[in-house]
Amino acid sequence: MRADTPFSFYSPPAMPFDLLLIVELAALGLTSGFLAGLLGIGGGMVMVPFMTVILSKQGVNPELSIKMAIATSMATIVFTSVSSVRAHHKRGAVRWDLVKKLAPGIILGAAMASLGAFLWLKGAMLALIFAFFVSFSASQMLLDKKPAASRQLPGTAGLMGVGSCIGFVSGLVGAGGGFMSVPFMTWCNIAIHNAVATSAALGFPIALANATGFAMGGLDVVNLPDYALGYIWLPGLAVIALCSVTTAPLGAKAAHQLPVKQLKRVFASVLYLLAAYMLFKGIQSW
Repeated sequence: MRADTPFSFYSPPAMPFDLLLIVELAALGLTSGFLAGLLGIGGGMVMVPFMTVILSKQGVNPELSIKMAIATSMATIVFTSVSSVRAHHKRGAVRWDLVKKLAPGIILGAAMASLGAFLWLKGAMLALIFAFFVSFSASQMLLDKKPAASRQLPGTAGLMGVGSCIGFVSGLVGAGGGFMSVPFMTWCNIAIHNAVATSAALGFPIALANATGFAMGGLDVVNLPDYALGYIWLPGLAVIALCSVTTAPLGAKAAHQLPVKQLKRVFASVLYLLAAYMLFKGIQSW
C-alpha cells in the first residue's frame, strides 16, 4: 500500500511509539475507564484534553490534534461502554426500553455531527465547545443539582429529538453523552441508578455512530499521522481501549460502595482545570 494513503501499515511510523508513550496511554485508559464506570461520564471528558497533549507532543499540529483527540476518545468509548454496561446490566439497572427508543435519534444526531459539523468546524472552535460543556458538567457535579422529577417521558417523536441532540453534542465534544442523558432521564422521573446505567448503554450507539463518521469523514484529510484511520489514531485507541475495559467494571462496582457524591465534587475541580486547558488550546489555535 502506498505510504501517502491515509491508512497504511507499511510505511514506517512518523511518531516514535516508545515505552513512555505506551505508559501514558495505558494510564489514561485505566483512569478514564474507572471514572466511566464510577461516575457515568463515558471517560471522554478526561481523554480529550490528555490525548490533545499526547498528540501535540508527537508532532501533530494543534488544529488536527484537537480533532483527532475527540475522534480517538469517541472510538475508545465503543469498548468502554460495552464493559461498563455489562456490569450495570448484571444489576438489572439498564432501561433497555429507553435505549431502543433513544438510539435512532442518537444515530441521526451523531451522523450530523461526525459527517457534518465536525468536518467544517475548526479545531479551535471544537476546543471551545468542549470547554463549555465540560464546565457545565463540572458545575452539575460540584453543586450536585438535579432537575426536579416533574414529568414523564415524552412520546416517540420527543425521544427521537432528544436522542438527536445527545448524539450531535456528544460527537462535537468526544463524550459519551452522560452529561445530557442523565439529567434528562432524572427530570422525567427515572431513578438515578437507572439513569446512570441507561446512559452507559446509550454510550455504545453514540460512540459507534460518531466513530464511524470520524473514520469516514477524515479519510481525505492531509497530514494525518501514520496508523490513522480518518481522524482516529489507532495506536492510542488500541492501548486506551485495552486498559479502559479492565477498569470500567471496577468503577461500576465501586459506584455502589464509595461516596460518589463527594467524589463527584472533587472530580468537578479536575474537570474545571481540563476545561481551562482546552479553552487555552482553543484560543491558542484560533
